[in-house]
Amino acid sequence: MNLKTSYMGLKLNSPIVVSASTLSQQMDNILKMEDNGAGAVVMFSLFEEQIRKEEIKFNKVISETTYAFAEAMDFFPDVDEFNVGVDEYLEKIRIAKERVKIPIIGSLNGITSEGWIDYSRLMESAGADGIEVNIFFIPGEISMSSSEVEHRYLNIIDAIRHAVKIPVAVKLNPYFSTMGNMALRMKNAGASALVLFNRFYQPDFDINELKILTDLQYSESNEIRLPLLWIGLLYGKVDLSLAATTGVQSAVEVVKYLLAGADAVMTASALYKHGISYLNTMNKELNDWMYMMGFNDIASFRGSMSQKNISDPTAYERSNYIRILEGVKAQAK
Repeated sequence: MNLKTSYMGLKLNSPIVVSASTLSQQMDNILKMEDNGAGAVVMFSLFEEQIRKEEIKFNKVISETTYAFAEAMDFFPDVDEFNVGVDEYLEKIRIAKERVKIPIIGSLNGITSEGWIDYSRLMESAGADGIEVNIFFIPGEISMSSSEVEHRYLNIIDAIRHAVKIPVAVKLNPYFSTMGNMALRMKNAGASALVLFNRFYQPDFDINELKILTDLQYSESNEIRLPLLWIGLLYGKVDLSLAATTGVQSAVEVVKYLLAGADAVMTASALYKHGISYLNTMNKELNDWMYMMGFNDIASFRGSMSQKNISDPTAYERSNYIRILEGVKAQAK
């Protein structure tokens, strides 16, 4: 079967993409990802804190995005824990581009306007095929309006779009009140793709030690429903590439996201659990499913279960909601 797809103008041999994670810190891992059929690799994120942790602007943003009690600072990683500087990060991109043929996408998590622009340009100069903008921003300041939060995203996209020529993907959160409209505005600001959705690593409490826990929980397959819904609603409505992330544990989730309309499906948790070679298993299972269903290529079925195939987009969400509730009612009997 033909597994080729296109993601924000980049040609991929498979829709399965390795999402931003520490796995890409080692060149041997990137080589193994290509050998096992990854369509592309999103590099681990470059945090502006690594370079500008002493700047007043950084301190101001931190103060705006924390909660109201001091222990909440434990939720944010200590900048001293980061061990990869900008020069080393850029060198990893250069080496990866020399040694693999699949697209290499930089991942940037900035703070200041200068940071978003400067490091995007540096990633482009290093040879990155695209940039994934990871806007990790928690508006903890209660006086900040939703409009201010939205303009923060749009201004970042606009600044990067005018700074580089390579495509820009936005990894966004699911908390906008009008996701469809925000997607259109991001497109107009210069985004080439949306990655749905960013997982905010929310804290937990140790009730005995009275400390905040910041342990990382890998995503599970039951987490796909929210991004699945929005990809299905946005497909065919916005002229943007759509990438799915969160909950991709097997080829089953890959198929579901593609049916909803995703161009690419990103995973990292499954590779942490099963190893990088699991990419080969996922590709084989996707191939086998397509063969069983009679699909020769991804285009034959991508988006076939999206809202585009029904006359009333609202019914796509509303009818599913009613069916779920009816199913729960039936189980209770």
